[in-house]
Amino acid sequence: MNKRIFKHARKLHKWLGYLLALQIFAWLLGGLVMSAIPLEKVHGKHLAARQLDNPFTQADYPASLDNIVSQVLRPQQITYEHFLTTPIITVHGQSGDYSFNGLTGRPFIAPTQSQIIANAKAHLLIDAQASQAVKLSTGPREVGYKKNIWQVTFDDSFSTTLYLHADSGKVITVRSTIWRIFDFFWMLHIMDYDEREDFNNPLLISFSATSVLFCITGIILLLQNIRLRRRTR
Repeated sequence: MNKRIFKHARKLHKWLGYLLALQIFAWLLGGLVMSAIPLEKVHGKHLAARQLDNPFTQADYPASLDNIVSQVLRPQQITYEHFLTTPIITVHGQSGDYSFNGLTGRPFIAPTQSQIIANAKAHLLIDAQASQAVKLSTGPREVGYKKNIWQVTFDDSFSTTLYLHADSGKVITVRSTIWRIFDFFWMLHIMDYDEREDFNNPLLISFSATSVLFCITGIILLLQNIRLRRRTR
């Protein structure tokens, strides 16, 4: 093999190493952290339940179903749910979901702050108290920028946060320090420093291609070392 190839490979390998060192370390560290944390803990399943068993039976929904359905444009599905001690009938229509009081048949009134806190507490699986409950017109990135929601934060060591729909009081998702640590290393891993969702972004593709080139130059140098050892023998 031409000596010039080894010379250029050595120089290229060195500069590629300088360029990739930090990112390769971030990939390795991120892979270690993300593989060490169980996904159940990342999703907060040990902190809060997203859904609760319905304590009501069919007899606890005396409202006229025909009257409720007539208020929804093109109803597609009906579900029997509950919010705290109130039975709820939700009609899934073409233009969205509509919740009604299962006792009166009237549209379900949006919960107050104290009701939201009580519902968040009911979903909680740990011993903690709500330290803050804020109604947001637009949620943060960790809840997908959803509109019109409540953010309820608890005082436990993981800063457990429940996000709930402002209109229905339903739990949207659970977030915690564990999720935020995982999300940070996921950001480093896919190199999407904005939305942290684009796994096919140009920066990641470029660094991945450069890493492949780094490995190729390393293999070339390895072949040179093997060749030199054979000559020495």
